[in-house]
Formats: sequence, structure tokens, C-alpha cells
Amino acid sequence: MPAILQYEFMLRALAGGVLVGVLAPVLGMFVVLRRFSLIADTLAHVALMGVAIGLATRFLPSVVALVAATSGAIIVERLRAQGRLPGEVALAVVLYGALAIAVVVIGIAGGFNVDLFSFLFGSILSVAPLDLWLLAALTVVVLLFVGVFFVDLAQIAFDDDLARVSGVRTDWLNLALAVLTGATITLSMRVVGVLLIGAMLVIPVLVGLRVARGLRAAVATAVVVGVFSAIAGLVFAFYGDLSAGGAIVLTALALLILATLWNRLRHRRRAADL
Repeated sequence: MPAILQYEFMLRALAGGVLVGVLAPVLGMFVVLRRFSLIADTLAHVALMGVAIGLATRFLPSVVALVAATSGAIIVERLRAQGRLPGEVALAVVLYGALAIAVVVIGIAGGFNVDLFSFLFGSILSVAPLDLWLLAALTVVVLLFVGVFFVDLAQIAFDDDLARVSGVRTDWLNLALAVLTGATITLSMRVVGVLLIGAMLVIPVLVGLRVARGLRAAVATAVVVGVFSAIAGLVFAFYGDLSAGGAIVLTALALLILATLWNRLRHRRRAADL
């Protein structure tokens, strides 16, 4: 048996990585298509604010981060939907506000510590069974949500106004998508880290859009890339004594580079045939 499979914490990390690899790209596809990728970074900083407050008050940082990210998602979506601020401006306001609060709270609490770094960059040693159960439950919810509303989500992603005219409840679906994205970021912190989970929401999706034809095929490809990146990254981290979150994201980035090169080569061959 490989050494990596002989440690219980690595088995938990691999299970968590697979769940994140499925969860993040499925949601990320509709976030990217809406050109709303910045929401991942925004909610990540809101979650960081929640972690900082939780550590400073010694009250369940993960729970505070989940409440903060969910609240941030609702605020952003309401500001955007009501037209009070353009989408990217609403994201920027929430992002910088949350980051400012996080910096102030961290300073009051005495600066960075080991616990905060584990939330920032991920820690395979800190993945607990409860984290896996929560991730698994969220994955089921997300897959059901996307499966039931796939057509509506696709319409919203490509043309929000047309979807609304067609009778799609764009307000509720956009809000649900934002809230689920916030929950995904919060529950994935232990595996990838709050500062890197945004990359897992975006990079596998970009690979899927480059190599697959059709939205469903692109989602499936993105999930394969996400799962492979998580497993390969954790293996590299274990044997190379590397940061798990960084190794996972770098693996996904390498796949994106390969997909981009392959896509360019394919277009050149088609052009040559013509």
C-alpha cells in the first residue's frame, strides 16, 4: 500500500479534495459564464473576515466564516439586483470592506497565528470528519440544485435579461448561486485555503470551456480537472512537503496551460487544412 494511504489524515484530505474538486467547478461554471469571477475572491475575503472575528472571539471560526460569507453573498446580490451598484462595483465595495475589517481584527488580536494560516492556505492536518460530512452534504445540495435548474442557470449565464423575460426566476436563482458559492468557499478552506479556493472555482472551468463542446460536456470536463488537480496536488504536497492548497492550484494551472496549448494547436491544424 502506498505510504500516502497509510495515514488517516491523508485519507481525509483526499476525500475532502475530491469533494472540493467536484463542488467548485460545478458552481464555478455558472459564475465564470456570468463574468462574475470576482465574487469568489470577494466572498473569500468575507470568509477571511469571519475567520479573523471567530479566532479573536474564540467562537467557532468556521461557523462565523460561513455566516459572514453567506451574508456577504446576499448583500452583493441584493446590491446588484436592485441596481444600487453595478455588479463589479458591489463586489469591490464588499471585498475591500471585508478586507479592511479583517486587517483591523487581526491587528487587535495580535497578528497572524498558526490557526489563521491554516485557514488562509489550507492544512491537510486540520481536515476533520465533520468537515467531510459538511462538504459531502453541500456537494449533494449543489448537484441537486444544478441538476434541477440547469437549463435556467444556463439561460441566466448567457443572457440574464432574456432569461427574466422568458419567465425564469433570475433573482432567486442568482441569490441561491451566490449563497452556495459562499458556502463552498467557507467549507473548502481547510483543504485549499480561503485565498486559493477562488482558483478552484475558475481554473478547472476555463479548462473545460477550452477542450469541451457543449455546456454539459464543459461542466463534466471541469469536474474531472478539479478532481484530478485535488488528488495530484495532495500527492505532490505529501511527497514533496509542499503546501497542499498551493500544490492543488498549481496542478490545475498546469492543466490550463496544457489545455490552452492544445487548443491553439487544434486551431492551427484546422486553419492549415483549410
